[in-house]
Amino acid sequence: MSTLRERQLNALKQMLNLNQPLTKSVACEPTWKVLIYDRVGQDVISPLISVKELRELGVTLHVQLHSDRDPIPEVPAVYFCAPTEENLGRICQDLDNGVYDQYHLNFISPITRQKLEDLAASAIQSNSAVNIHKVYDQYLNFICLEDDLFIMKHQQSDSLSYYAINRGDTKDTEMEAIMDNIVESLFSVFVTLGNVPIIRSSKGNAAEMVAKKLDKKLRENLWDARNNLFHGNTGQTGSFSFTRPMLILLDRNIDMATPLHHTWTYQALAHDVLDLSLNRAVVPENQTPTVQDQKSKTRVCDLDSKDPLWSEHKGSPFPTVAEAIQEDLDKYRSSEAEVKKLKSSMGLDGESDLALSMVSDNTQRLTSAVNSLPQLMEKKRLIDMHTTIATAILNSIKSRRLDSFFELEEKIMSKTSGIESKTVLDLISDPSAGTPEDKMRLFIIYYLCTSQIPEDEYKRFEAALQAAECDIKPMTYMRRWKGFTKMSSQYEGGGTKTVSMFSKLVSQGSSFVMEGVKNLVVKKHKLPVSRTVEAALSGGGSGEGAGELLWLDPRAARTDAAARARSAKHSPPTDAVVFLVGGGNYIEYHNLIDFSKQQATSGTSRKIIYGATTLPNASQFLKQLSLLGEEIQ
Repeated sequence: MSTLRERQLNALKQMLNLNQPLTKSVACEPTWKVLIYDRVGQDVISPLISVKELRELGVTLHVQLHSDRDPIPEVPAVYFCAPTEENLGRICQDLDNGVYDQYHLNFISPITRQKLEDLAASAIQSNSAVNIHKVYDQYLNFICLEDDLFIMKHQQSDSLSYYAINRGDTKDTEMEAIMDNIVESLFSVFVTLGNVPIIRSSKGNAAEMVAKKLDKKLRENLWDARNNLFHGNTGQTGSFSFTRPMLILLDRNIDMATPLHHTWTYQALAHDVLDLSLNRAVVPENQTPTVQDQKSKTRVCDLDSKDPLWSEHKGSPFPTVAEAIQEDLDKYRSSEAEVKKLKSSMGLDGESDLALSMVSDNTQRLTSAVNSLPQLMEKKRLIDMHTTIATAILNSIKSRRLDSFFELEEKIMSKTSGIESKTVLDLISDPSAGTPEDKMRLFIIYYLCTSQIPEDEYKRFEAALQAAECDIKPMTYMRRWKGFTKMSSQYEGGGTKTVSMFSKLVSQGSSFVMEGVKNLVVKKHKLPVSRTVEAALSGGGSGEGAGELLWLDPRAARTDAAARARSAKHSPPTDAVVFLVGGGNYIEYHNLIDFSKQQATSGTSRKIIYGATTLPNASQFLKQLSLLGEEIQ
């Protein structure tokens, strides 16, 4: 079965093939074309197709829609953009100026009838209607970061943030627009998957608004016989198994501690301490710039599924990743030594690659060595990249003592007995530990996971945080939030154990000097989102959190109770799309992936996709809480 990422990628490749089905001959001789995209289109394409792959697909030039562009005759132009007034105005300007001979217009989300008529009128007026070859609604209004991870927006994502949804002065019309944007994207996801989901959602919040609007939109499409995007698609031809998937819509308020939690896994750490977005990490190479070089140099690292170490270890604890990098380095050095040994045995200069390439490949060993050189070079590039990333992460762990924050937060969230407020207060008061943001994150987690904090104790924390130069506005918001919210989802299990030393792989001759860093082994436990998903997929809908979820079936004649009764007669869905309104995070994503793997080992095959409106890191989420706290003050 193809994944969501593969389906979106195939749709983009077909679009770049001028919306003709892809064949093997196309791959050999592509039609050369120009690609013009807006910022939304750029974000959709960027994690899926590299510049090299664009060239292979026949794209000779890719440029921003609103940049200055020179006319290029006799080459098709493929436009990929949102159908906004601003974008349509620029397209009409291109038509008027005759910039290209052929226009293939692809809109990320459907263009309205009125805007289409306006575009047609403009084309007729500029006498360029004959140059427009195709106009397509692509239904690709989402960004796929992994096979099973997607978000709504990256650039200009503030309009869908937790702050935008929860601020006090949001007008009804603004909230409607936010909900409509989310529904438009989710609709695109299910058109791409080819399945109509059963919808479950939390009640009395933004997630319920999204659920009802999406249910209405899906129903309207299913009833429209001429424009049914799911025609004949009952699951067999979709991306999921034979049962329809369940869409579980949850509000960010279900769990406010996890987005602020310090983490210990590779991908989540990179997102927390480095600038990681759209699968691209910007890593500082020299941590302490000199006076002559005030601006620290950075390196851009692309992290994708073609990288075996990243694919296998993005959800692994950081010490495991350090070991894996060291193992790969040892294997590479062994392979390199074999090639050098072969060169020396043939009497070649050990340093001369040219000499090696000029020798006739008269032995099988030499041929094999020469053929393996490109793979060796690529392996060395990946090892160097991961060494750079891991070193930068390790420097942050050491300078901010992130291992101490992570260990204490895990114990707090897993309700480990013996955690006293003094332990938390001591870490907050320690000038050598963490940044002001780290300390505020720790306090909020302690505050949320402690049933009752006496007023005098709260004041002591407030004074300690102010002394540590923390922005205390998030405290104001979280205090009001906790007063309004019943903390029904408690954390369970989990915690950490400390291993006294790293394995020999890391402790001897490694690039990573781990002295002073705890080697923490994370005990597996289910976060509130994973437990709600487990209960919702359990069949009867009973269990923690599931009984409180709304139930909607767009294929049923009647909703909620009737739909639930009808669906209960059939086998429960095994597959799910879990969507967080108000922002998600990599910690929850990996927790859900672990849950689906546990189910697979117990004999239940589950496919779970995690999605969110945005994917802010802990620092960005804390700033949103600060803005909300400022409103209250």
